Amino acid sequence: MAQQQAATLPPSGGALSPGSAPLPGQVPSSGQAPPPVPGSAEPDTLPSYPRRAPHPQSYGALDLGTNNCRLLIARPTDEGFTVIDAFSRVVRLGEGLATCGKISDEAQDRAVAALSVCADKLRRRRVTLARSVATEACRRAVNGRDFVERVRQETGIVLEIIAPEEEARLAMLGCHRLLEPGDGPALIFDIGGGSTELVLVDTDGDNIPKIKCWWSAPWGVVSLTESEGRVFADAAERLAAFGRMKERVRHAFRRFAELLPADKANIRLLGTSGTVTTLASVHLALPTYDRRMVDGLQMPAESMREINAMLSSMSIDERAQLPCIGHDRADLVVAGCAILDAIIDMWPAETLGVADRGIREGILRTLMARDGYKL
Repeated sequence: MAQQQAATLPPSGGALSPGSAPLPGQVPSSGQAPPPVPGSAEPDTLPSYPRRAPHPQSYGALDLGTNNCRLLIARPTDEGFTVIDAFSRVVRLGEGLATCGKISDEAQDRAVAALSVCADKLRRRRVTLARSVATEACRRAVNGRDFVERVRQETGIVLEIIAPEEEARLAMLGCHRLLEPGDGPALIFDIGGGSTELVLVDTDGDNIPKIKCWWSAPWGVVSLTESEGRVFADAAERLAAFGRMKERVRHAFRRFAELLPADKANIRLLGTSGTVTTLASVHLALPTYDRRMVDGLQMPAESMREINAMLSSMSIDERAQLPCIGHDRADLVVAGCAILDAIIDMWPAETLGVADRGIREGILRTLMARDGYKL
């Protein structure tokens, strides 16, 4: 059955073409503003305008993924921006999607409850310019558009279902500043709940990296976990399942791997997602999650492989006892380990950079740049 499910999820991706832009948005009654005008910027640059707001206003960025709902509210500063409010909740929007093709009523209820909290925060903070995006679960579900309409009616938030290339672009814009210094090519990846985005960039000394090519594979921690199941008799079965998941991911990455440079000297690797930040916390043996310790961490890639091997042999209950994994991530983290292991195989950098930033920060930088702020 797992092989049949894998066959129904073909890889997707390709090179970003000049002029790529977000899908058109709407202006809801709650004051959410539309995304940038299509064609207003190259895919690997931020738009620049001469105007600038006389007084910093609050900007909002909401990312509804297959597993999490996240919100950031920030104001621009001379150094970038300052976060004034944030929200994150595990909603598991894509739970069961791989088998039934729909977002379940229970998953919708969890997501709407979280989005209602976000809507209240946006109103209380008097946010007048925001962008709210939805990713793989809403792209894939046959009732994704119906769910978006339900969200609009019940919360006032207008979700924009973005394409995989826009998801990859925003993730890159949000975290590229944490790339390890160097002149070689760099790979930035975002392991989500329903898909994994890969972006090959070339810095060339510029402020914003140029995207050489990108790829979106339909395997994230939720979809990959559901392809294998969660219950196994012993460590041997768990390790076998880990191997099968890694092989599925490797197969989904194979065409992208052919686009990568053959020379792997001076390469750099940077990851953004709950998977890499969670595993980095395990590496640091943190008693509780600490963003200050994790965001910007440069760790040996081999150390991450060792953590992947350790977690993949543990039971769900054993993983749940680790402070920065807990019950929320205990059943999904091994799928993330399999995806990460496949990425390191494909792009064997000596060091792995860790970013606790991504799509939301990319949205904020884009919105602020439209108003003339240089970030």
